[in-house]
Amino acid sequence: MTVGVDGSPESLAAADWAAREALRRGRPLVLVHSWNTLPPDAPAVQDEETRRYWAARMVREAERALLERHPGLEASVEQEGESAVAVLLDRSERSELLVLGSHGYGAVAGFVLGSVGAQVLARAAGPVVMVRAQGGRALEGAGEEVVLGVKGYRDPAPALLGFAFGEAALRGAVLRVVRAWSLPPVYGYGEAAVNLAEGQSDIERKALAAALAPWREKYPQVEVVEQVELGSHGEVLVRAAGHAGLLVVGRRVRRPAVAMRVGPVAHAALHFARCPVAVVPHD
Repeated sequence: MTVGVDGSPESLAAADWAAREALRRGRPLVLVHSWNTLPPDAPAVQDEETRRYWAARMVREAERALLERHPGLEASVEQEGESAVAVLLDRSERSELLVLGSHGYGAVAGFVLGSVGAQVLARAAGPVVMVRAQGGRALEGAGEEVVLGVKGYRDPAPALLGFAFGEAALRGAVLRVVRAWSLPPVYGYGEAAVNLAEGQSDIERKALAAALAPWREKYPQVEVVEQVELGSHGEVLVRAAGHAGLLVVGRRVRRPAVAMRVGPVAHAALHFARCPVAVVPHD
């Protein structure tokens, strides 16, 4: 596992969350830092030697604090001279999980990713978990469920389903699979639209159950709740995650030229979910 640290309270809170996840998995944790990105409390300097000094001091202090708080944790430090984005993207290709901290939450601003987090999320080779902090501590969410947003029920991505089922099994948690759908505006309102909605909802439920059947067999220990609801996918998903410990969303892999953003559902989750959010790339 890898966590990116830059000395900010948000990144240190994310490192604490990552340490607990590493212990849960029985994995070592690597703290990665680009010494070209100075800690917030470091003096404004330009020479390389001084920048290296402040970077080394910050990341070693972070490592020491984690080892003191989490007995049994195996941790190491990596410092690189490349940009933070390049360093984290490289680590995403070699890590089971990459963890980053957000830069705040608010009713208007939402989940403020920052330029580094946004670029990494849009291009990472593997799953990335964004952890929001408040008062120097990671926000864990209000419950234990793992919530998975499934946008396309007919052929859900194996990488996305495999990650979500694996996380639920690891935590001993309920997996809530959420599928939201909507009628095209052309159908309008009235009795005909209501009847159509009822029929379509039944189709959606049956299709989702069929798609999840082989995964239920593979993970018989995981209790699965299927939630099919008429409405905006982003709004339904964020509401369903109100009692989640982890929210899982997908990101379709795009060509590099256009891969500088996540999709609208992932965007909504990252801005408004009140728990850690895992973004899983898939075909």
